[in-house]
Amino acid sequence: MAPDIGLAEIYVQPGESHLITEPMIFRTVLGSCVGVAFLARARGIAALCHPMLPQLPAQRRNRLELQDARRYVDFAIQDIARQFDAYGIRPGDVEVKLFGGADVLPIARHATRSTVGTLNSEMAERVLREEGFVIAASSLGGTSGIRLEFHTGTGEVRLRRLNHAEETPATQRNGSKG
Repeated sequence: MAPDIGLAEIYVQPGESHLITEPMIFRTVLGSCVGVAFLARARGIAALCHPMLPQLPAQRRNRLELQDARRYVDFAIQDIARQFDAYGIRPGDVEVKLFGGADVLPIARHATRSTVGTLNSEMAERVLREEGFVIAASSLGGTSGIRLEFHTGTGEVRLRRLNHAEETPATQRNGSKG
């Protein structure tokens, strides 16, 4: 990905979501969290969410402020789906790429129950499917975090494993690169 001089950048912190209507670059770092990149290419509208936990507890659903609720995978994806809907954009018109969900702590790799990374990944896949989105590319799991860069003008997502020097594009579900 060539640098774009003058293109605005947003660093998406854990628990944040951003939807934009101008080309820019989203950056974030993921471990057990998931990052979901959305692009409605025809409309030039994109989003990135970086939720940290799988599911918003039912007893907290009406008591959390929006910014706190976005820390949860299910809520963050549903919230972005509602924002696209407000623009009249259907899920079938949105390209979605999903990343993260790693087991970055050594103890997690030996756990007998599902790890937070696994639960986040599973919840993201389920909610995206329920909302009508199709995942075009993904890189989930593993044991190392990733540095993610999403160019909303082109849809290209670059990943750099935190314990590896190489930079790779996301793998599309059909096996090609993108």
